[in-house]
Amino acid sequence: MNAISTVIDPREHDLGGGLVVRRVLPHMRARSVGPFVFFDHFGPIEVPAGGVTDVRPHPHIGLATVTYLLRGAMLHRDSLGNVQTIVPGDVNWMTAGSGIVHSERNPPDAKLRGQHLHGLQLWVALPRELEETMPAFVHWPAMQLPEWTTPDITLRVIAGSAYGLNSPLQVASPTLYLAVEMAAGAALQLPNDYAQRAIYVVSGDVEIDGSRLGATRMAVLTTGVEALLRAISPCVVMVLGGAPLDGPRFMWWNFVSSSRERIEQAKADWRSQRMGQVPGETEFIPLPEH
Repeated sequence: MNAISTVIDPREHDLGGGLVVRRVLPHMRARSVGPFVFFDHFGPIEVPAGGVTDVRPHPHIGLATVTYLLRGAMLHRDSLGNVQTIVPGDVNWMTAGSGIVHSERNPPDAKLRGQHLHGLQLWVALPRELEETMPAFVHWPAMQLPEWTTPDITLRVIAGSAYGLNSPLQVASPTLYLAVEMAAGAALQLPNDYAQRAIYVVSGDVEIDGSRLGATRMAVLTTGVEALLRAISPCVVMVLGGAPLDGPRFMWWNFVSSSRERIEQAKADWRSQRMGQVPGETEFIPLPEH
């Protein structure tokens, strides 16, 4: 049986403020992979001094956002009062639960000197019994995430467990998220103990059991089938997956829920500015018309 069940090409979305992303999930071929219901790849972007790639305050419910940078820096602020700069290799994990508001901006020093920005943001749908949990935010620096290195491979476990390593991130359901750098010719047997898995190639070219996959493409893997990942050229890949969702999810703008009525309530709350504010911020993204 083929190790790849489907291949996804991203679509470009303009988030405003000069930030254009490649959106991989959700997709008509795969609404989710494990608990991951959203996958954005932004950059590489050369931001000149004085340039702006800020994402103004906006709300979320029913999910956790996972931000991981490859280059550059971003400043997170949220309605709980958290202020955190994230740099490459770190992880910001923000649990929206019943509702949170946050912004993502260029740090002051990056605005002065410019920067090269490159990274990913994924959303994890919370289990139904935790959709209305209290919002929270945690930051883990790169040095506290477990790594496995060989002369040809550097692998960081962002969330979940793999290769005998366990991420310190507390996840609500079985979750796998890895960042892998490989030299040309290196090979890696992918974990097979998660029901759903996918590979996203950030840069370079790889083969999965002989099928070639280029940069900015995602391969959703066949459940239960072993898969060997081989680097054709130096590459960076993300491995993601986990247990299937515990039921369907509805998504509208930044809201994820198992209930359409809950999303309508969130829309009304944001329209009326009842979801909180980010301290020190006066801007916000209005509720879209569609």
